[in-house]
Formats: sequence, structure tokens, C-alpha cells
Amino acid sequence: MSKIFKLFKALSLIIKQPALLNKVLDDADVNKQQVIAQYNLPFGLKTIDILDLIPEFNETVKPYCAMDGGSTPLDLALLKALARNKTNCTYFEIGTWRGESVANVASVTKQCITLNLPDEEMLQMGLDKGYVGLHRFFSKDLKNVIHLQGNSQTFDFTPYHNQFDLVFIDGNHHYESVKQDTQNAFKLLKDENSIIVWHDYGNTPNDIRWDVFRGIMDGTPPGKQNHLFRVSNTLCAIYTAQLVKSGIMKPFQAPNKSFSFSIQSKRI
Repeated sequence: MSKIFKLFKALSLIIKQPALLNKVLDDADVNKQQVIAQYNLPFGLKTIDILDLIPEFNETVKPYCAMDGGSTPLDLALLKALARNKTNCTYFEIGTWRGESVANVASVTKQCITLNLPDEEMLQMGLDKGYVGLHRFFSKDLKNVIHLQGNSQTFDFTPYHNQFDLVFIDGNHHYESVKQDTQNAFKLLKDENSIIVWHDYGNTPNDIRWDVFRGIMDGTPPGKQNHLFRVSNTLCAIYTAQLVKSGIMKPFQAPNKSFSFSIQSKRI
């Protein structure tokens, strides 16, 4: 389910029942307090500077539609750069939406597999037919992308275990879903050099979505949680065994880098 649909649905419910806003705020605080109590991480994950993670960071993001519910250009550039650094990279994605992320990664990878809710299930949930039809928009015709349809909470991942260099999690962002997607993602990893990226660890590059954060922590196997980080300038968290310096992001931190963008567009 896309983030923009969830936003509209949530706003509609809050308008009808204003008391739900307090519940949303209370749930965020509950998740935060549980993370602090269990893991003693009141400031979230340590942050890796994106230029320490990928020193030669020079990517072209294509396609990018600049519409609601998608990743930021830097999120997509991060995924593409991580994939590019893996020889014959194999990529698994949970949560496809318009297919922007997998389309970007597919240009530098050997094989990509994506998993998203079946179209029929989304229609049965009452989702708009136009919204459902937009899934896989950018990726449906790519020869090195396999589109699977299934609910990641019940899907049998067994045939895909131990095969992937890079896994991207961008499905349902509720705690239980993130937790289970995370548990499954670790089983997909090929070796100790494989990487997991989670989208929407924060709503911005500076804040924390505590339900997502708690799901990541509780879904990560013991002994691997010290390899979890936030990636600077993105909405993403990452699991990597790579030895990279990291630190707690301070409020109102001065920029230590700038990015340049060349924007071109064409009608499709």
C-alpha cells in the first residue's frame, strides 16, 4: 500500500474521529519508549555519512517522476550506488509501487526480484483501480526484473533464501510488518557482505519513525544490531558489515557536503 494512500486514509479517519490523532501520537511515543527501554537508543541509530559509505558517489537517477508516495532522488541514488558496487548484483525488493526503485537498480544489476500485494487483493481492500494499475509502471517491461505478487507477511520466501546481495524493504510500515519483513530479509542475504536497506526509517533525513525503527531492531537477529545505521541525507536505514565510521546526528548540524542535480524530463 503506498504511503500517499495511507496518508489520505489516515487524514480521512482523523477528520471523522479527531481522537485518533491522540492515538497516533501515543503510539509513536509508545514505540519510542520501548526502543529506549530495550535498546537504550534515545537518539536512534548512529549515522553513516553517505560519502563514507560510497566515497565515489556519482549517480544518475532515472526514472524519477517526482510524485507522491515515492523515494527521494538520494534514496534512489543510494540504492543504485550500492548495487553498482556489487559485481553481478542480485536484488530483492519488498514493496514495488510504481517501480521507480527497482527500475533504477535494474540498470546496474544482474537480476532483480520484487514482491508486492496481488492486484486482486488490493482491489478487494477497496483501493482505487487507478492506484492499483500504477503498480510496476516503470518496471513492468524490464527484462531483468521478476515481479512476484504476494503478501510479504504470509509469502513463502524459502526458495529465495541465501541468494541476494542487496535487499530493499519498502512495504507496510507498521511495526509488526517491518519486524517480519526484516526477519525474512536476513534470510535472503547471500553472504556477510550482503546489505539490507529500509525506506522510511525517518519521514525526513533528520527525524525517526519509531514504529519502523522498533520493527527493524526487533526483526534483526541478535549480534547483528550493531551493524544497523542511518544513512545521512536520506530517509533510509542500512544493515552493513562494512567497517565505516559513524556517529549520532546532532540537531541543527551544519551541512558538510552539497549535491548537484541536472534535471531533464520527457513525456511518457
